[in-house]
Amino acid sequence: MSIPSSADEAPVCSARGCRAPAVWALQWNNPRLHDAGRRKTWLACAEHRGSLGDFLDARGFLRAVTPVPGSPTLDT
Repeated sequence: MSIPSSADEAPVCSARGCRAPAVWALQWNNPRLHDAGRRKTWLACAEHRGSLGDFLDARGFLRAVTPVPGSPTLDT
């Protein structure tokens, strides 16, 4: 999932059924399918950052967790 480009579209959490604003970008890749430089992104709200990150990390896919541009996490 990518971060929306329109100022009218707020990024939304990638967790199933969650419509909360995304404040974290979890960058990942599957080394069996993607070259080392490719990154896919899941967006996460504060509540789902841990569970989405744990899912990716348990499989060895998680590469980085960064604040979503324009989110309040940039100030913390």
